[in-house]
Amino acid sequence: MNSDRFDTFRVGLIFPMSGPFGLVGPSSELSAQLARDELNAAAGVLGRRVELISIDGGRDPAAVAHEVSTLLDAGTLDAVAGMHTSAVRRAVIPVATTRIPYVYTSLYEGGDRYPGLFITGETPTNQLVPALDFLVREFGRRRWAIVGNDYVWPRKSATIAAARLRELGASVVHAEFRPVGSTDFATSVGALERSGADGAVVLLLGDDAVYFHQQFAAAGLDVRCVRLSPLMDENMLIAAGGENTHGLYVASGYFETLATEDSLGFSGRFARAFGVDAPIVGALGQSCYEGIKLLGALVNRAGTTDVGVIESISDSVSFTGARGRLSLSNGHVSQPIYLALAGEVDFEILSEIRPAKD
Repeated sequence: MNSDRFDTFRVGLIFPMSGPFGLVGPSSELSAQLARDELNAAAGVLGRRVELISIDGGRDPAAVAHEVSTLLDAGTLDAVAGMHTSAVRRAVIPVATTRIPYVYTSLYEGGDRYPGLFITGETPTNQLVPALDFLVREFGRRRWAIVGNDYVWPRKSATIAAARLRELGASVVHAEFRPVGSTDFATSVGALERSGADGAVVLLLGDDAVYFHQQFAAAGLDVRCVRLSPLMDENMLIAAGGENTHGLYVASGYFETLATEDSLGFSGRFARAFGVDAPIVGALGQSCYEGIKLLGALVNRAGTTDVGVIESISDSVSFTGARGRLSLSNGHVSQPIYLALAGEVDFEILSEIRPAKD
């Protein structure tokens, strides 16, 4: 009998190691490793040393789900966690959540509630909607375009954004959804220009967003049209180039420039652990730290990996990460959201934003 099975707590860490989202993979992996090391320094999970098993979440969702299922059938996973697309999450849920706890860390479209699934990421209601409120109110932007990838998160987020814009007396004058992995946005930029939009909601992943922002600025649209994205971290910002991100606003629960005690503490520990040449930790990668910390808090509080037991105690669980002291409610973490303006290599945080009451 292999005693390692009982000495370690094995977490399948699903994060993008390939594909257009792969540029945030290194920071995702290191952020999770930092959380793992901190848990292990404090007696681990259920008294066992945490081990991370890397799973490439940048592949086809069915391939990711198949690998998770295979590892589960082999008895080599105690939990899964990570940052990946909603398409991957939806494929993993049926094979994982009835058997082991699953912590999903990425921003997403909202609404999912399954036993065994716990979500730390932002949703359009607390992230995209209040940011739109700010831009419409402060800058009078009334004609909006939406450009996103063609899968569930961008499409549902676009529906929520369009409804809110109508409530604000604004409108969507152009919307389109491109396949993941798109590189040529000439037709998108041309259609956006012809629409007369003075604002654009960008719901594109990784490299797709980088190409779009470059081509948007090359067409001169950044002079007349502000951009708002809920998915743009420092890695994507640097890849796009500071000259291409004028007038780009981003709403997120974390920025490297966030000067709270918890954020600064996280940044210091990350730098000490991985050195000054480590990848930049943006919101997407950093979310993996939050996810592993939550997973440890859930399982240690429950005293077991039994999904039913974890569900029964989950609303009493809280944890401290770079985003502050956070608690679970009905499987979801609420967190402060900030609106920032893109600079050359980082973001200027403008204010904390909150969902509208009306």
